[in-house]
Amino acid sequence: MRECINPAVVGSPAQSSTMSKSAQAAPHIASRLRCPQGSGLESLAPLVTSVEETPNPIPTTVSGNVPSWINGSFLRNGPAKFEFGNDRYVHWFDGMAMMHKFHIENGQVTYSSRFLRSDSYVQNSEKNRIVVSEFGTLAMPDPCKNIFARFFSRFQVPKTTDNASVNFVKYKGDYYVSTETNYMRRIDPQSLETKEKVDWSKFIAVNSATAHPHYDREGASYNMGNSYGKQGFFYTIIRVPPPDETAAKTDCADLSGAKVICSIPATEPRKPSYYHSFVMSENYIVFVEQPLKLDLLKFMLYRIQGKSFHKVMIWEPKNNTVFHLVNRHTGKRSEVKFQSAPMFALHQINAYEDNGFLVMDMCCGDDGELIGDFTLENVRRKSGEEMDKFYNALCRNLPRRYVLPLNVDEQTPLDQNLVTLSGCTATAVMTKSKEVFLTHEELHDDTLLQYGGLEFPQINYAQYNCRPYRYFYSCGFGHVFSDSLLKMDVNTKELKVWRYPGLYPSEPVFVASPGATEEDDGVVLSVIITPRKEKSTFLLVLDAKTFTELGRAEVPVNIPYGTHGVFNEMG
Repeated sequence: MRECINPAVVGSPAQSSTMSKSAQAAPHIASRLRCPQGSGLESLAPLVTSVEETPNPIPTTVSGNVPSWINGSFLRNGPAKFEFGNDRYVHWFDGMAMMHKFHIENGQVTYSSRFLRSDSYVQNSEKNRIVVSEFGTLAMPDPCKNIFARFFSRFQVPKTTDNASVNFVKYKGDYYVSTETNYMRRIDPQSLETKEKVDWSKFIAVNSATAHPHYDREGASYNMGNSYGKQGFFYTIIRVPPPDETAAKTDCADLSGAKVICSIPATEPRKPSYYHSFVMSENYIVFVEQPLKLDLLKFMLYRIQGKSFHKVMIWEPKNNTVFHLVNRHTGKRSEVKFQSAPMFALHQINAYEDNGFLVMDMCCGDDGELIGDFTLENVRRKSGEEMDKFYNALCRNLPRRYVLPLNVDEQTPLDQNLVTLSGCTATAVMTKSKEVFLTHEELHDDTLLQYGGLEFPQINYAQYNCRPYRYFYSCGFGHVFSDSLLKMDVNTKELKVWRYPGLYPSEPVFVASPGATEEDDGVVLSVIITPRKEKSTFLLVLDAKTFTELGRAEVPVNIPYGTHGVFNEMG
């Protein structure tokens, strides 16, 4: 019998007011220590086990009600093959990308999946061993080579992987799957067919790009990349223009017109910051330079030393976090240096401008060593004490609000809080000329802590990205992988929860109802992994307003835990 925490309000506006004060009173306590310790946690090995693809759509078993107005495909991405021959990947991120498609039409759902036919996947399959290095796994020299050839192969520049297992992204009307290298793969969103490999550096002077672009209302895409050379290491802001009239006539990748609108020099050129996403509002982009660093010297030597890429990432909390403010229309950088205490963030929630202030909401933690910990050995630990020990050492990310004053000049007073937004407890204090120190507001009350913090935030992006908003949806992390779905009201800090023991949801994606006039009028989609039961993963459909279950579509195949996804609406 399943023990259900009924999807309901678990905090009230009155409670939120009181509890948020206690949450705000102890920002110096690490987020990991503020959440309850795990005890008796079950093994997650089934969530990171290789599966077979399902290239031809198969029917699902629908129970409840999948609204008939939903018309499109829920596309998901993530690692799904963790070995070739006798070779095994080390890190969860390393698994070969599999694309999943839940096609929804007239209340019915079909499922299909395909491995991305990346060069990495094809070459590994042909050799039946790992021949391309990934984030946490170093490809070893060909055992058929003689000892001298194997030795000198360690000094060769390693191939960059095109195993794009992180997200579906869109540029000029085309879908791509993306990771954090310079390579993407164009995808047919209907058949999940792998098309051509796209190298960012062939279109624009960058060496990589994130898997989390932003989109403006005119159809242009924005992203962050790296560039490095004799002049140093730079964080680059990229703009790709909207699709033009010729886009529909050509069946090929098109990033023409892409340009760098700003280059930001790294504070430490030999130790640039790692970043997974960035902040965008109506008129600004903010790059968050955090103290999770890439040691470039180690990076150059890692192959010789036999170390994988994740070993070159270091957490340096002696450094503050720096917020670089850039006008996204002109590319001009602010001369003001905005800083905060050290923190770690993977994903932003939303950002908007309000009466001369830039409000930024993000999922933040106090320990940036999180990423390297997700080795397959760790996430496959046995139930009980072993798994508890791993989980309890992990960072917990919590929603925070930072506020940047946009009108700082020589007349701005020193040593006083510049944030005058009603009801906002975030602060910004100019400590000396053109330097402003920020402290955050907690966007939650203590109720959230019992769910282990949250990640994978999503909003009603089409209507509220870069605008004042009220709701976001996310995953709660009462386990190493998410074990609940959450809806947060950022005004009242009220929380709604969907949670069943033994069920592990994916990132929630919001789909608006036709003609919706309210922010949360629609549904939330999530794929629920069921490790206690074979071949019973299901697509969950929640009413976004009440956060109660409308229906589910059960899939008769196993699906591993994934990363990100999108809803591709059909005409």
